[in-house]
Amino acid sequence: MGDKVKEHPGAAGRATAADHPASVRNVVLVGHSGAGKTTLVEALALTAGAVNRAGRVEDGGTVSDYDDIEHRQQRSVQLSLVPVDWNGIKINILDTPGYADFVGELRAGLRAADAALFVVSASDGVDGSTRMVWEECAAVGMPRAIVVTHLEAARADFEEMTRVCAEAFGGDDPDAVLPLYLPLHGPQGPDGHAPVTGLVGLLTQKLFDYSSGERKESEPGPDQLPDIDEARNRLIEGIIAESEDETLMDRYLGGEQIDLKTLIEDLERAVARGTFFPVLAAAPAAEGARQGLGTVELLELVTGGFPTPFEHPTPGVTTVDGRPREIKPCDTGGPLVAEVVKTASDPYVGRVSLVRVFSGTLRPDETVHVSGHGLADRGHEDHDVDEKIGALSTPFGKQQRPVTHVIAGDLACVAKLGRAETGDTLSAKDDPLLMEPWEMPDPLLPLAIEAHSKADEDKLSQGLARLVAEDPTMRLEQNQDTHQVVLWCLGEAHADVALERLRSRYGVQVDVVPHRVSLRETFAGRSAGRGRHVKQSGGHGQFAICEIEVEPLPGGSGIEFVDKVVGGAVPRQFIPSVEKGIRAQAVKGVAAGYQLVDVRVTLLDGKAHSVDSSDAAFQTAGALALREAAADARIHLLEPVAEVSVLVGDDYVGAVMSDLSGRRGRVLGTEQTSGGRTLIKAEVPEFEIGRYAVDLRSLSHGTARFSRSYARHEPMPPQIAEKIREQAKEAS
Repeated sequence: MGDKVKEHPGAAGRATAADHPASVRNVVLVGHSGAGKTTLVEALALTAGAVNRAGRVEDGGTVSDYDDIEHRQQRSVQLSLVPVDWNGIKINILDTPGYADFVGELRAGLRAADAALFVVSASDGVDGSTRMVWEECAAVGMPRAIVVTHLEAARADFEEMTRVCAEAFGGDDPDAVLPLYLPLHGPQGPDGHAPVTGLVGLLTQKLFDYSSGERKESEPGPDQLPDIDEARNRLIEGIIAESEDETLMDRYLGGEQIDLKTLIEDLERAVARGTFFPVLAAAPAAEGARQGLGTVELLELVTGGFPTPFEHPTPGVTTVDGRPREIKPCDTGGPLVAEVVKTASDPYVGRVSLVRVFSGTLRPDETVHVSGHGLADRGHEDHDVDEKIGALSTPFGKQQRPVTHVIAGDLACVAKLGRAETGDTLSAKDDPLLMEPWEMPDPLLPLAIEAHSKADEDKLSQGLARLVAEDPTMRLEQNQDTHQVVLWCLGEAHADVALERLRSRYGVQVDVVPHRVSLRETFAGRSAGRGRHVKQSGGHGQFAICEIEVEPLPGGSGIEFVDKVVGGAVPRQFIPSVEKGIRAQAVKGVAAGYQLVDVRVTLLDGKAHSVDSSDAAFQTAGALALREAAADARIHLLEPVAEVSVLVGDDYVGAVMSDLSGRRGRVLGTEQTSGGRTLIKAEVPEFEIGRYAVDLRSLSHGTARFSRSYARHEPMPPQIAEKIREQAKEAS
């Protein structure tokens, strides 16, 4: 797209509120950790004039000043927005974390964007997680391009990296993944490495030299043309193959020279449709330079080849009571429909919500309806509230630049939405609407926590509520069986960030404790027990005797109580008291302190006193009878068993199945799926999969996914059960 390059806009590159959706491009950067996404964002901001040569914005700070935690951990942990301007087009660049633990931030970026730039390192290649994200984008038809970074590495090879990308992303059509530019190399250094100093445009046949720090255009020499022709011809054939003009290929093969304007227009349409995926190269600017290699070409592709928000279908919209609502894509005059794609806390202005507007126009100081539905299982209760929003702004690093309004298709930050959470819908208060939520990854790593001190205990509840409001990929559980507070996270890094935010942002110090699994107890066979509660100490005493029989029931039966008393041995008014005492003792357990389940308790006989018998006495007698029956019986400890589904690449099936067997798992079957992957279904005790989210990622090099659901409780192996009983005795 070299023929469309305009003059560098310099300091005019600051992005403000857009006036029309056609002048907006929303692009998300995707790639594994270390691929150079944030460095690329800074290079684009420099070329667009949004930062100076020192990488700083006009009012202080750098474009990468996002979060203190990111600086401490030396990696991106959250979605960040950097708006820049190029030739009158506002580009909202969404920088996403590359680490798998923060895939929730990536999904939010995909929701807010209209196109994606896949950033791959020339020295590291394409990892499995990046391939999976590519498939997610393909499933929704999102336009994509590929940017190759780290060309300065000694073993970097742009041509080889392009081949790898075509193999990884091209599917059945590798000619849909082709370079628009080839790198130009300077003289070889002492180590034999020739640095990349510029690019050659395959369509325009122009040279773009960046060696001076400024992009300079020139014509190729006669000796360079033969090397360009082969790649150029393949690119032209790839573009023509995607053309809507079916005669174009025949004309080209017949020897007709297709004019450059037609080729570029067809290229832009194919990119916007998501059927052609150009490969470009980029590198940060050298010290003191004004432009990074390939950044002008990349900005031209985004503004000229990526779609406008008009071409992004609006996600499903309903009324808050579930009736479908038709919403035109990107209608600035339509009903207000916006979505919170990220929530953050600012120490000075409070909660700040990053919002994508899909319809209507958002203005400051107006009252909007905030709807949040469908995430109750993650600790986010459904809610419908009206709130008055505060100031609107666009972020840049840690700075917030005020804007007067936000139109459909644009993104901005909204202040003072105290109740809004990530994933919530903003709409007009007199026309409340709800957007279908995007798919959230399921957090599968449990983190049990306790307040460090009494002062922390007082702040813990509020801190946790604010934490999960910011991050819908985190689930908060108050486990009624183990009495533990559990944060379910996506991985260890996700858990570390959660703890750090609790400490530094909300002032709550917590201790991590071992996560306990909800065990159960049951009788292995029939047993009988007698409960005798007789006390006399002057005045009214206590008198209650009952005799019971206990027998096991099938799993899932709970506690069944049967009355077989004859002759009034236990008066009718006290039989419910016996049952109440038995059920209360069952909750406390009879062997190791875990709830008793799946037994039938039959009341056979008993004795009462006309004066000293009471409700309380028979409750106590019922509990004593159950404990005595347990003392003479063999008690099984039941552990929860999960049904686990693992989607893994065929190369790792053997390793995963072997690992599941080592976790006392039973493989139920396998199923071949698309993309060279296998779905493994198994049943595994929950004791064995507490850290499976971490272990599976390591085992499969980040390419496998799994889900789990409760299946049932079943008896533990005797040796493990005995160890738990001993631990219970020591703790008591």
